[in-house]
Amino acid sequence: MKFPMDCPVKVVMLGAGGTGGYVAPYLFRLLHMLDRPARFIICDGDLVEAKNLDRQNFVEADLGENKARVLSERYSAVLGMETEYVPNFIETLPELMPLIEPGEWETDDYPRRKVREMVLLLGCVDNNRTRQLCHEAFKKSIDLIYIDSGNGSYTGQVVCGVRKNGRTVRRPIGGVHPEMLKITDRFPSEVSCAEAAQADPQSIVANVTAATSRFRRIFPQGQSECRRYWKNSRGGKQHDEVHGRCQSVLGRDEQGQ
Repeated sequence: MKFPMDCPVKVVMLGAGGTGGYVAPYLFRLLHMLDRPARFIICDGDLVEAKNLDRQNFVEADLGENKARVLSERYSAVLGMETEYVPNFIETLPELMPLIEPGEWETDDYPRRKVREMVLLLGCVDNNRTRQLCHEAFKKSIDLIYIDSGNGSYTGQVVCGVRKNGRTVRRPIGGVHPEMLKITDRFPSEVSCAEAAQADPQSIVANVTAATSRFRRIFPQGQSECRRYWKNSRGGKQHDEVHGRCQSVLGRDEQGQ
């Protein structure tokens, strides 16, 4: 499907850890290259811990700092662009809906006109309770692109859902994997420190692969398929199941030039 190539963009990313930490540098550079207004808001209430240094995009100097703040300030300084972050877990619709509400920008041309933002919601979370929240927000949205990824130690998937004019054009993660909507786990703020410490570690290769696959959904070369991914980062095998074709969300269609 076609996406406008000239409207302002707002990206809201939930999660700045295993996957989000590697999505951020790709996305910051992409938004910095765009010739249109862009906002990038990173949301995460977690702090950088020593156990994160092996597989997440943080260094020892970041210990004890909020993950969303670290990423925002790091790439704001490197690229000289304004960034935004929310140092909290987003766990309710009243918190999430205002973040994904499209804003309006005034054009520089004459006569001046107001244009609405194209909003992308990136779910870089490791719990289905937050995915269920994003699914509810997706259903309530008029226009929204919702890209979710999830991975275990060596496998994972990326799913892109699209709402346009109040209609679901591409199914989100909850439509592709409805069993996810029935899983009862907890929000990050409801998990104790002891439980979090016992969580199964993920492979850094799986995290980076998930981040790269997500970036391909946002900025592929020309047209690409909307896919589900089952990645085997240990054996190097990858299976893609195609469910429709779509144009790159933020990139130019190279085939049309």
